[in-house]
Amino acid sequence: MAIQFTQTQEKILALAGADLPDTARPFQTIAEQVGVDEQTVIDLLADLKERKIIRRFGATLRHQKAGYGHNAMVAWRVPEDRAEDVGTIFAARPEISHCYIRRTYPEWTYNVYTMIHGERPGQTDEVVAELEQATGIDDNCTLKSLKELKKTSMVYFK
Repeated sequence: MAIQFTQTQEKILALAGADLPDTARPFQTIAEQVGVDEQTVIDLLADLKERKIIRRFGATLRHQKAGYGHNAMVAWRVPEDRAEDVGTIFAARPEISHCYIRRTYPEWTYNVYTMIHGERPGQTDEVVAELEQATGIDDNCTLKSLKELKKTSMVYFK
């Protein structure tokens, strides 16, 4: 069954789902824009997270604007029984913004994916080499970013 939100809740979610206000208290700023108090905004978001309607709430790194112009998606072939542990090692690296375990297919057997960001040419290759050394996993496919075409968050309410 679909969740029914009030117009006020939809306005809060639309603002919270976009770039948060660059203020000391962004939820208060959202509340003022909608005409409610700050606690109403916080309570709605906390309730939706607790009910697992939203998984997380966080910042998005605009890596190219932050100086990380050398980026690579690396697909790794990791034994299933090691995927969680290896993924934890990968995810601990500050250069990695995304780390996922995904389903494999007969024609594509890579199961762990990392998005690595570097400030200079070759840095992503260095991180891959260090991860190979740390985990003993050296079966991977590196897909380097050539150009960013789109980077936006999902919009659920306008």
